[in-house]
Amino acid sequence: MKTIGILGGMSNQATAEYYRMINETVNKRLGGWDIAETLIQGVNFGNIEYFVRNNKWSEAKEYLEEKAIGAQNGGADLLICVSNTMHRVLNDISTIINIPFIHIVDPTGEAIVKAGFSTVGLIGTKPVMESNYLSDRFKKLFNINIIIPKENEQLLIDKIIFNELVKGNYRNSSKQKYIEICQKLKDNGAQGIILGCTEIFLLLKQDDIPEVPLFNTTELHVNAAVKMALDEIA
Repeated sequence: MKTIGILGGMSNQATAEYYRMINETVNKRLGGWDIAETLIQGVNFGNIEYFVRNNKWSEAKEYLEEKAIGAQNGGADLLICVSNTMHRVLNDISTIINIPFIHIVDPTGEAIVKAGFSTVGLIGTKPVMESNYLSDRFKKLFNINIIIPKENEQLLIDKIIFNELVKGNYRNSSKQKYIEICQKLKDNGAQGIILGCTEIFLLLKQDDIPEVPLFNTTELHVNAAVKMALDEIA
């Protein structure tokens, strides 16, 4: 079994879910008492929040590259990052480390293509929605078009993530706001919705909005990491 390197702390809520889901998925496939071999390279989310809020992307890049090297040196055989947002500074991480890096867009794009969709909505932090680093990869590699919410809706989604979800605070009122925004995206042509923040699935479930297929980047990312760790062919 390969050791899965988890670049975590973005946030601790998402990191805990990644660890839980990875181990449950491995145990489901191998049975018995088997769980995954993992190495968590955690970061201070306070630093990440500062980088994001102040557009300090070059500093974020340097910070995460150092942590990625630390994970590799610690014995990780492959690496994942638990944050859609911070993939902005990791597109060329493979030039820094010598172990495989699983980009969060790739298993999500594969799932969308498998579903037969070509246009999907994207919700996440404001940098995820307003920038093109994820949407460009979806288009280039999978020919998927991305629809994003309006500016005021982006601000609301982002506020809920940073003020509530990363702190483990899940409010029904916030869930209803997310549902309304997703329904608007569907009305504007989205065939499904990408949950482009690794904490959103903790609030918004498929059962909450059955008429709109949801693509949970956390779950899809976890499955891809486990497949690689177990040498399974996707």
